[in-house]
Amino acid sequence: MKILFAATPAAGHLNPLLAIARMALARGDEALKATAGYLRPSVEKSGVRFLPLAAGADIDLTRIEDVLPERASLPPGLEQLRYNFERIFLDPMPAQAETLRRIVASERPDIIVVDDLFFGATALFLDKGTPRPPIVACSITIMVADRPDGAPTMIGLPPARDEAARAAYAAIAVEAERVFGAPVRAYADAKLAEMGLPPLPCAVLQSRHLMADAFLQTTVPAFEYDFGGLPDHVRFVGALPPPPQQAAELPDWWGELDGSKRIVLVTQGTVANADLGEPIEPTLSALGMREDLLVLVTTGFRPIGNVRGPIPKTTRLAEFLDYAKLLPKVDVLVTNGGYGTVQLALQAGVPIVAAGRTEDKAEVGARVAWSGVGIEIPSQRPEAQDLRAAVDRVLIEPSFAERARAIAADMAAIDTPAAILGTLDRLVAGSSAA
Repeated sequence: MKILFAATPAAGHLNPLLAIARMALARGDEALKATAGYLRPSVEKSGVRFLPLAAGADIDLTRIEDVLPERASLPPGLEQLRYNFERIFLDPMPAQAETLRRIVASERPDIIVVDDLFFGATALFLDKGTPRPPIVACSITIMVADRPDGAPTMIGLPPARDEAARAAYAAIAVEAERVFGAPVRAYADAKLAEMGLPPLPCAVLQSRHLMADAFLQTTVPAFEYDFGGLPDHVRFVGALPPPPQQAAELPDWWGELDGSKRIVLVTQGTVANADLGEPIEPTLSALGMREDLLVLVTTGFRPIGNVRGPIPKTTRLAEFLDYAKLLPKVDVLVTNGGYGTVQLALQAGVPIVAAGRTEDKAEVGARVAWSGVGIEIPSQRPEAQDLRAAVDRVLIEPSFAERARAIAADMAAIDTPAAILGTLDRLVAGSSAA
C-alpha cells in the first residue's frame, strides 16, 4: 500500500504522522510525506520519502515570531486564536490543496493521512468532481465536537456540573461565536470560494473530524469529555510513540537519573517557546532551592542560553531530550500544555502540572485537571509560588499518579499500530471495492 502523509509544518503536527509512517514502513508499505522543507531531515531520517509543499504552504513555524510578528501583540484568548487559525491553517489551504492534487496525480497513493489541521484536505473533500483516495485525519490535539453542555471549544471550560454552569456556558458560547466561530468560518468559506468550491457544511473546528473518511483521536476516552456520542468513523487509538533517538544523543548528565532524587521535567514544546518565561523560568525559581529534586529543562531546540536568570545547581538543561527513555524516570511533568507531550507523559504514567493559555493549551490543561492526572494553573505566565504549590501537591498526593497510571494502562490495552493500520486497510479495501 502506498500512503501519502501531509503535515502542517510544525513538529507537533509532523511527529504523529511520522509515528504512523514508521508503523506502515515496518510492515512493508510505502510512505511519502509532504511538509515544509526545513523538516526534510526529520522525514528522511524516518525512512520516509520527502515531497515538498507548494509555495505558500512551505513555512517555518519554529520562527513563528518572525512569520507572524503581529501575534505577539495579541493576548491569549479568542482573538489570538482567530489570528493563529486564519494565518497558520487557513491561509495555506490553497497551496496545500495544490500539493495534494499534484501528488495524487503523479504518485497515485492508495490513501492520504493528514494531521487534522491540514486544511488542504478540506478542498479535496468538497471537490466532488475530482476522484481522490480516502483521507484519514489524525488528531494533534483534543477532540473538538459539539458538547452536551453547550460549552464553546478552545476556552478551556470543564464539563458543566449544574444548570447554572450551563446557562453561563450558553452566554459564553454566543460571544465565542461572535469573536471566533462566525468570522473564522466566513474566512474559510471565502478561501474556498476563491478555489471554486462550496462553503463548509459545518463549523470550522468540527469539520476536522466530520468531513474525514476516518478520524484518529490519539488518546483514550478516559482523558476526553463525554460528547454524548461521536460518529462511528472516530476512533480512539491510544498514544503514539515519540520519535526514536540515538543513544549517543543522551546528555552527559544522564547518569544522574539514578533514582536518588525525584525528577521534574519542564518543557514548553517546540512552537510556543520563544519566551521561556512561561513556564520554564518560573519553575526554576519555584524549585531551585529543592535539594531533593532534579529539575530537567528541554528548550524544544531553542538555545539553552535563552533561559534567563540564575540556573539552580539542581537544574539540567538540554535543547531536546529522548522522551521514550526519559519519561519512565520522571515524577512530574511541568508543561505549557502541548497535547503530544501530555499524551507521552500519560503513556508513561507521569502526572502533570499544566500552565498555558495559547493555541489549544487551555483545553489540554482543563482535561489534565478534569481527568485527575494533574493540576492546571490557568495562566500563560504562572507565578513561582503557584508552580511550587502545584508540584508539591502532585508529589505528595498519590491520586494524581494513580490516575496517570490508570490512563497509561488504558493506553497499553490498545494495540495502536493495529488500530491505525487496520483503519487504513479497511478504507483502502472499501475504496477498491467501490
